Amino acid sequence: MKMKSQATMVCCLMFFLSTECSHYRSKIHLKAGDKLQSPEGKPKTGRIQEKCYGPCISSSNCSQPCAKDFHGEIGFTCNQKKWQKSTETCTSLSVEKLFKDSTGASRLSVAAASIPLHILDFRAPETIESVAQGIRKNCPLDYACIIDVVKSSEMTSGNIAFIVELLKNISTDLSDDVTREKMKSYSEVANHILDTAAISNWAFIPNKNASSDLLQSVNMFARHLHIHNKSENIVNELFIQTKGFHINHNTSEKSLSFSMSTNNTTEDILGMVQIPRQELRKLWPNAFRAISIAFPTLGAILREAHLQNVSLPRPVNGLVLSVILPERLQEIVLTFEKINKSHNARAQCVGWHSKKRRWDEKACQMILDIKNEVKCRCNYTSTVMSFSILMSPKSMTDKVLDYITCIGLSVSILSLVLCLIIEATVWSRVVVTEISYMRHVCIVNIAVSLLTANVWFIIGSNFNIKAQDYNVCLAVTFFSHFFYLSLFFWMLFKALLIIYGILVIFRRMTKSRMMVIGFAIGYGCPLIIAVTTVAITEPGNGYMRPEACWLNWDNTKALLAFAIPALVIVAVNLIVVLVVAVNTQRPSIGSSKSQDVAIIMRISKNVAILTPLLGLTWGFGIATLIEGTSLTFHIIFALLNAFQGFFILLFGTIMDHKIRDALRMRMSSLKGKSRAAENASLSPTNGSKLMNRQG
Repeated sequence: MKMKSQATMVCCLMFFLSTECSHYRSKIHLKAGDKLQSPEGKPKTGRIQEKCYGPCISSSNCSQPCAKDFHGEIGFTCNQKKWQKSTETCTSLSVEKLFKDSTGASRLSVAAASIPLHILDFRAPETIESVAQGIRKNCPLDYACIIDVVKSSEMTSGNIAFIVELLKNISTDLSDDVTREKMKSYSEVANHILDTAAISNWAFIPNKNASSDLLQSVNMFARHLHIHNKSENIVNELFIQTKGFHINHNTSEKSLSFSMSTNNTTEDILGMVQIPRQELRKLWPNAFRAISIAFPTLGAILREAHLQNVSLPRPVNGLVLSVILPERLQEIVLTFEKINKSHNARAQCVGWHSKKRRWDEKACQMILDIKNEVKCRCNYTSTVMSFSILMSPKSMTDKVLDYITCIGLSVSILSLVLCLIIEATVWSRVVVTEISYMRHVCIVNIAVSLLTANVWFIIGSNFNIKAQDYNVCLAVTFFSHFFYLSLFFWMLFKALLIIYGILVIFRRMTKSRMMVIGFAIGYGCPLIIAVTTVAITEPGNGYMRPEACWLNWDNTKALLAFAIPALVIVAVNLIVVLVVAVNTQRPSIGSSKSQDVAIIMRISKNVAILTPLLGLTWGFGIATLIEGTSLTFHIIFALLNAFQGFFILLFGTIMDHKIRDALRMRMSSLKGKSRAAENASLSPTNGSKLMNRQG
C-alpha cells in the first residue's frame, strides 16, 4: 500500500514537473521569438513579401521577416531595377532548442520509477546559457545530444551560421580531450552544413568569414584528437572524412588516401597525403600522431579575403585536404585528382592561410601535372594546414600563345583587307571568262568568310561568359562556327571548279547558275550544319564550352561539327589535286579553251598549296584536344591558325602572275593619267587661259 501511494505521488510529481517545464520552455520560446517572428507566417523560409516586389531604385535595400518558426530577416538589394536576395539570417535553432529534449523532465519520464523520492528536484530546470554548459551537462562523453536537432534543421543561411558558431564554440571550449566518439559527433554536425544542398545558401551568410571559421574550427578540434591504434578510419561521412596513424623516427614513408564524391560529378574524386621518408627522420623515436581530413565540397564554399591584383573567386579543382602533424615535420606531398578534367584545366597548388583567410601560392610547389592528376609539394605550418589545387590563372605558356594569336590575327586581318582591295582593283581585268569569274568570286568569299570569322573570334576571346549574357556568347559561338565552315566550303567549291573545268562542263553553264551553286555550297551547307548542331546540343546547354565562347568538346563533342566537315573537305581537295596532276599529262585536256586550261591550272596550284596548309592547321587543332598534348602542337596550331589570312593573300593573290600583271597595268594606267593631267596643266593653251583670267 505504501509503495502504491508512493508511485501515485511520483506520477503526480511527474505531471506537475513536466507541465512546469513545458510552460517554462514555452515562455523562453515566445520571449526569443516575439521581436523577429513574422506575424503572417509564410510556409517557406525566404519567401518574398509584397514590399520587396516590383521595380526598385539601384543600390537601395529591402528587408522582410522570415517564415513562421524562424527568427531573423531576409535582406534584398536592388540590382538593375530588380530586388535580389543579398543576406539571410533565418534560423530555427537556438541554444535552448539544442538541449530541450535532454532536460531533467525528459529523462525523468523514462526513469522516474527507479528514482528515490528524496532525489526528485521540484524546481524549474536550470537555464542553459552556453553550448559548452549544455554539452557538459547532457552529453560530455560523445556530444551526441546535439546531433538529432542539428540534422533535422533546415539548411537555411541562418542555421548554417548558427552551426558554424556552434562548432567554433566546441573547438574553443571543449577540445581539451577529443576522443574518437567526440570527433564522429563533431563531424556529423559539420557534414550537415557541408552537404551539396547547402552550398548555395552559404552565399547569403552576412559573416563572409564563416567558411574559413568552419575550416579553422575543424582543424583546431582535430589537433587534440587521440589515436589509439596504429592506423584508424575515424570519420567516414559523405562530406567529411578523417583518418589518422602513428608515426615515429623509424616509420617508412606513410600515406593516407581518400575517395569522395563532389557536387559536379557522380564519380569519386581521389586525394592522397604522403609524408616523405626524409621528413620522418626528423622525429624522435617515440610515437606521434598524423591526422588528415578531406572535404569534397568545402572548396566551393571557402571565401577568400579580398586582395588587390588577385582575380576572385578562384575555383578549387580538387579535394581540400587538411593535415595535423608534429611541429618538426614541415614538408608533405599531396596528390589531387582534378574535378574539372578538361584539357585546359591547368592546376595551381595552394595552401589555405588561416590568418590571411586566402589561398597562398607560396605554400606549395607543383611536382607533376599530367592528365587528371596533380602532385604538389607543400610546406606545413601552424597557419597553413589545409591544401588544394585551383584552376590556374594564365601561365607564361598561355601568355606566349596569346601573343602569337594576337600578332597573327592582326597580320591575318590586314592581309585579308589588302586581298579584298587588290581584288577590287584588278577585278575588271582578270574576270574574262566564266571560270575566271567564279575563281575570283571564290577568293573574295574565302577572304570575307575568314575575315568575319576572325572578328567573331576576337569578340569571343574577350568575352567573359560569367559576367555577360549567355545568349550573346551563344551568338558569338554560332557565327564563328558558321564563318569558319564557310571558309572550307568555298575551298570545296574551288575544287569543284577544277573538276567541272576538266570535264568541260562550264561551257554549258551560265554565270548566274554557277553563282547560285557557289553560294548554296559556300554558305548554305555551313548554315545547315551550324543550325543542326545548335538544335541537337543546345537543349542540354551543350553547344558551347562553359568557360569560353567556342564549340563544346568535353560534354557533347559539338566541335566535331566543325572538325569533321573541315577535314573531309581537305581530303577531297587533295584528291582533286591528284586528279588534276594525272589529267594534265593527257592530251584531251588540250581540247578545252587554252585560257580556261590556264585558269584551271592556276586554281589547282592555289588549292594544292592552301589545302595542306588549312589541313595542317586544323589537324594540329584536333591534336591539341588530346589530354597531355605537347606544347609544340599548341604553338604550331596558334601560328598556322593566326596567319591563315596572310597565306590566302600570298598564295591566292600575290603569287598569281595574272593578278600581278593586272595590278602593274592598273598602276601604270594611274601613273599615265597622272602624267597626262600634269602635262595638260602645263600646256600653252592652259597658260594663255590663265593669263587672260589674270588680265
